[in-house]
Amino acid sequence: MKKYTDKGKKDTRSGFGQGLLEAGKLNPKVVALTADLKGSVKMDAFAAEFPDRYYECGIAEANMVGVAAGMAISGKVPFIGSFAEFVTGRVYDQLRMEVCYGKANVKIASSHAGITLGEDGATHQTMEDIALMRALPGMVVINPCDWTQTKNATIAAAGYDGPVYLRFGRPKVADFTPDEPFEIGKVYVLNEGKDVTIIATGHMVWEALKAAEVLEAEGICADVLDIATIKPLDTHAVITSVIKTGAVVVAEEHNMAGGLGELIAGVLAASCPKPIEYVNGKDEFGQSGTPAELLAAYGIDADHIVEAARKVIERK
Repeated sequence: MKKYTDKGKKDTRSGFGQGLLEAGKLNPKVVALTADLKGSVKMDAFAAEFPDRYYECGIAEANMVGVAAGMAISGKVPFIGSFAEFVTGRVYDQLRMEVCYGKANVKIASSHAGITLGEDGATHQTMEDIALMRALPGMVVINPCDWTQTKNATIAAAGYDGPVYLRFGRPKVADFTPDEPFEIGKVYVLNEGKDVTIIATGHMVWEALKAAEVLEAEGICADVLDIATIKPLDTHAVITSVIKTGAVVVAEEHNMAGGLGELIAGVLAASCPKPIEYVNGKDEFGQSGTPAELLAAYGIDADHIVEAARKVIERK
């Protein structure tokens, strides 16, 4: 199995902050807007470097979306930042009508996504955002796995013409991907195996690699796919792997409904039906706790990926 080195624990929201700063240096049309959460979504470095291109909209997320859509129409490349719960569910109508229907070149920077927001609890956690964003016509959905990939995905999003949803989180996680340009729509094959395909996104990618090491010690070789771009999905890469292994595990820090698991199941049902198991938040709200406690409590970690892999291989 290919070995990956953790270069140091970093939060993916800080990767976004660095990527936004670099994108701003590359393109003077890049602007940033936030709803009273500059520090939380790591827009502070951009605001310090480009004070005339940073806009504080206050706790008025719907208004922020409208302002960003107007700026996009005038030729700017606006990034709007807030917690995932507030910049998806609270402003869904505005995203639908003002951004996607109008094909406005707006980038949604969604921090504190998933259950690993931790102690803030269910009101601030969101396990439904991917489902909401996937459903919007024309919306690209990107869920990078570490600091480096988030930085590079942000730069790529700035260069893409159209709405993009960028999902990242609060906890510090392993930073292990190479520092290379991010390709929107690419499936990153992190390990090649023959017995089972482990498909993961976001924070679950590192958990999938840890699970693959445990499985390797048992003589089970896993394909590990990093689905950083959920929409558009490279279905060919997914199908190629699954035809080879004949069994699939999908791991995501999101509920089942509308998530990556259902997306993969639909792809396979249409092309190559194979046994599939899911590691996700099922159909529940979050609760308060540390990120590690919550991932274990909801069955979204490396141990549960290992269990799912063993189970799905038995179903071949």
